[in-house]
Amino acid sequence: MKTPICDFIEDYIKSEPNRLHMPAHKGKELIGFEKYDITELSGADSLYTANGIIKQSEENSSRLFGCDSFYSAEGSSLCIRAMLYLLKSYGITRFISARNSHSAFLSACALCDISPIWLYGEGLLSCDISLKELEDKLCTSDEPSAVYITSPDYLGNIADIGAISELCKKYGALLCVDCAHGAYLKFLPESLYPTDLGAHICCSSAHKTLPVLTGGAYLHIANGLDSFFRENAKRALMLFGSTSPSYLILQSLDKANSYIENEFKSTLSEFVKEVECAKETLSALGYTLCGSEPLKITVYAKDYGYYGTELAEILERRGIYPEFADRDFLVLMLSPIDRNSLSALVSALLDIERRSAIYEPAPKIEGARLALTPRESVFAKSERISVSHSVGRILSQPTVSCPPAVPIAVCGEIITENAKKCFEYYGIEEIYTVKE
Repeated sequence: MKTPICDFIEDYIKSEPNRLHMPAHKGKELIGFEKYDITELSGADSLYTANGIIKQSEENSSRLFGCDSFYSAEGSSLCIRAMLYLLKSYGITRFISARNSHSAFLSACALCDISPIWLYGEGLLSCDISLKELEDKLCTSDEPSAVYITSPDYLGNIADIGAISELCKKYGALLCVDCAHGAYLKFLPESLYPTDLGAHICCSSAHKTLPVLTGGAYLHIANGLDSFFRENAKRALMLFGSTSPSYLILQSLDKANSYIENEFKSTLSEFVKEVECAKETLSALGYTLCGSEPLKITVYAKDYGYYGTELAEILERRGIYPEFADRDFLVLMLSPIDRNSLSALVSALLDIERRSAIYEPAPKIEGARLALTPRESVFAKSERISVSHSVGRILSQPTVSCPPAVPIAVCGEIITENAKKCFEYYGIEEIYTVKE
């Protein structure tokens, strides 16, 4: 597969140009990559009005994913905002969402003036979609609806997208999936990618699970969806995106197409088997593992006698840096690009002595009364206050670290005792509330 963006820039570098354009480093090496860092000069195309090398590269990506593929140089966060804008512009007035949505979903709701209807799960980071609860919400209104879920979630749980899709079809709803952690799922021996399982529109962060620079992501629109979405995708991305997208990121997305076509599928298939064997070894030793995502190992640390943060510290002392850790979980993301990391991880975990289990359940996330819409609360005057004095106040902005970037409370909600306990449990001491 050709790499039109990379090829153009290589030719440009070989021509030894006088760079009388942005960026100001002029291709002179300070870190080492500057010569590849260009702007929308003649022949380089333009991301949001692509009709040249970027369009060609996106067409290559579309062939690989089997649906319309549009690049983002600002991660899935940009794609999430574009998805909600497209859905609302199409006439969707009712949004049903799993509560473990990324904070970018909430910011998109504020920008697009959407007040979602929530589906709740047991914990903060995962949300097992109850088909009965979803159907109960779908059948109560004739308004044009969209269902928004996260799959895989941060802990590696993969939703039953096929079953959810069937419900959406039954009630004429559109299914929208944040698949930020699952770009590689398309290239398993049997695809688990949302658009292959019935989703109408989704995003995925290439940089999370494919060999792409941070910020590289895709907006995908399923075949058969109204042409409105394909025709307006670029406009939606441009509305929220920078006019100066990184050509370094675009090159990495371009180069990844060639890698995926030529070797990734076979390498991935082999590595997934190795990861499954590693999971069996760890489970036999006594580790409690969560989720079904093939390239993620999530440990419920308390069953092994540790907090997740304690296990992370032990691993870091051995030069192994996890994706995420909190009191409950240790999340480790793997890639066939570095297969040796798996054996190093298993060796380190096997060396940790098991202790008595810690019996301390995480607080359950509960619903709260919405006093303001997300848009009203985000744009209201706010003040930073101590969580200890927050009960009864209206949350103005989601307060959450990244990772995992899943809000405990929703902007516009009245903070309850339950929310206060959750903030305290996850170590959040101050939050932004609407000023009284």
